[in-house]
Amino acid sequence: MRYMLLIHHDEKAWSNLSETERQRLLMEYVQFTQQINSGGLYLSAARLHPTSAATSVRVRNGKLVVTDGPFAETREQLSGYFLIEAKDLDEAIRIAARIPTARHGTIEIRPVMDVPTT
Repeated sequence: MRYMLLIHHDEKAWSNLSETERQRLLMEYVQFTQQINSGGLYLSAARLHPTSAATSVRVRNGKLVVTDGPFAETREQLSGYFLIEAKDLDEAIRIAARIPTARHGTIEIRPVMDVPTT
């Protein structure tokens, strides 16, 4: 089963880290990605630009409404994701717990639905 591991953290905390701390954290992500890739669990991953680069789109009463910024103002922001293949939720939880940001942020696990293409 495929699971989306959504990484949420406080963007301001990243900017408060020293360059050495940022590089150490990025290396932890590289190692984690290599580990799950070698185990056949890795499908995809991406880091997102900060919420200051976000654009939100809504259609209300047939009118397009475009606003700068994230969908919602929250303490933690969506910063990236991993798409994995896991045998069940328990395995997905074990994998999510190894994501470096889990130590100071939140990893949201969502099962991915298959969408018919025909």
